Amino acid sequence: MTVVPPAAGEPRRPDGPRNPGDAWVVAPSGEKYWGRFGAAGLLAVDAERGVLLQHRVAWSHFGGTWGLPGGALHEGEGAIVGAVREAQEEAGVPDGSVRPRFTSVLDLGIWSYTTVIADVVEPFEPVISDPESVALEWVPFDEVDERPLHPGFARAWPALRELVRARPVVVVDAANVVGSVPDGWWKDRAGAARRLAGRLTGLSVSGAELGLGGDAWFPSIALVVEGAARGIDAPEADIEDFADLRLGGDVAVVDAEGSGDDAIVAEVARQVEAGRYVVVVTSDRELQERVASAGAAQVHSSGWLLGLLDGERR
Repeated sequence: MTVVPPAAGEPRRPDGPRNPGDAWVVAPSGEKYWGRFGAAGLLAVDAERGVLLQHRVAWSHFGGTWGLPGGALHEGEGAIVGAVREAQEEAGVPDGSVRPRFTSVLDLGIWSYTTVIADVVEPFEPVISDPESVALEWVPFDEVDERPLHPGFARAWPALRELVRARPVVVVDAANVVGSVPDGWWKDRAGAARRLAGRLTGLSVSGAELGLGGDAWFPSIALVVEGAARGIDAPEADIEDFADLRLGGDVAVVDAEGSGDDAIVAEVARQVEAGRYVVVVTSDRELQERVASAGAAQVHSSGWLLGLLDGERR
């Protein structure tokens, strides 16, 4: 592998001098890939309008094709942050307008590309904001294949199109999870449930753990609380460290008016009816059988979730 700087005549970035990551990685076979530290792109998904595509300027790599806003990562920069930064630079994607749902990584050993699939949570119109775009358009899902696509995106799109249909939600039996950790929760059930809700904010689960493709997923959470824990507020994500990026799914708190088990089964049925891919967390054997009958795709013990939160199941 060799690293080759960009040609002298190539346009600079919109904010001044090039970053050290702006260089070609050349494989022994002669193939070259943009981004010394890898690259990332944003696949913004709008339920009404489709996906945001960029018509690449002629002088760019595979110019004239349609692909994703994206580019080279900076040294030490995370792929999600880098993908959103590049999309802001190339397509004017506003702060806080998208929420990552999952990532898909192409790792070639010498170089990697991360596709960040993100849902539009604040509708926006893309704006051509640097020389790399000829056009930016929202393209309906069933029309993407009609465009001349960037070869890399063309190879990835069939699998991504299927994964975009999956909207996982994790329904959590709060009492069961909290009760599995002897930390004095019985002295303050509401406080213990509130702490659990905070830990669930921004939960990342691998595609393998969920039984889905892709790499890291950020599922929505439905935290079912009962008894003295009812009435706690849903936590607000701290997004300052992500440049106003909303990382991870929402954490919704569901108050059980009566039986906690009945409320969990009802929540599972509601989510299944809405077309969601439902994962349930409870160690209660009888409840596990009930939620499976209600349509849950997966049922896991409290230990599974605690392992994720403690970083033991990455």
